[in-house]
Amino acid sequence: QVQVVESGGGLVQAGGSLRLSCTVSGLAFDDYAMAWFRQAPGKEREGVSCISLTGNSKYYTDSVKGRFTISRDNAKNMLYLQMNSMKPEDTAMYYCAASDGYCSLDDDGRFDYWGQGTQVSVSS
Repeated sequence: QVQVVESGGGLVQAGGSLRLSCTVSGLAFDDYAMAWFRQAPGKEREGVSCISLTGNSKYYTDSVKGRFTISRDNAKNMLYLQMNSMKPEDTAMYYCAASDGYCSLDDDGRFDYWGQGTQVSVSS
């Protein structure tokens, strides 16, 4: 049984930082591209960042480039998202997702497994 569990969300002031973590079990972690998606109230889910199987390739949506950093530890089956210089528009539920295909920020249908999400709120 595959389990994907996010943690690390919370309330932070604008300009602050948070680090999200995602632990995955029940699959061969290093066979999966991993991504973070987010969904704000009243908005569609959007891809935030994706990392390839080995971690050599990383992709970011334009609005977080230079502020967020995705990383993974294949030995620990862990995915991370370091979020710096946070803005109120970063407020959303953040989801961790696993894909046995290519990284994609535009097609969440490529992702086979999803966590329940962790809430991130940024106050102005």
